[in-house]
Amino acid sequence: MADLLDIDQLLGSDINTTQSGDLATVSAVERSRQRILRRLFTNPGTYIFHPGYGAGLGREVGAVSNVAEVTALIRGQMLLEASVIRSPEPKVTVTPTAAGLSVDIQYLVAPDKQPAALSFDVAA
Repeated sequence: MADLLDIDQLLGSDINTTQSGDLATVSAVERSRQRILRRLFTNPGTYIFHPGYGAGLGREVGAVSNVAEVTALIRGQMLLEASVIRSPEPKVTVTPTAAGLSVDIQYLVAPDKQPAALSFDVAA
């Protein structure tokens, strides 16, 4: 099976280019990582043709968060990504911090079941 490619653009950053000026691409684990971050931080309703897309984690900044609800939200959104193996389910750990939330995710990337980890903070 050929590797699926996406343009290399980490959420909140510019599109990356190669040394020759071409658009850079990502595949496998990095592609999955970028797609998950985009999904988790996109507010639902932002994409007019996909109103249910996104978890809207940015709304948790400065809020009193329910850790169980945020964990379930992240897990549910992860299972909507084609690059995430559904069994075993992703392991999602959400920990409150003084500044907000710390999120650690461990999952397997389809189709080769490559292990992947993703950690980020939801904080101001």
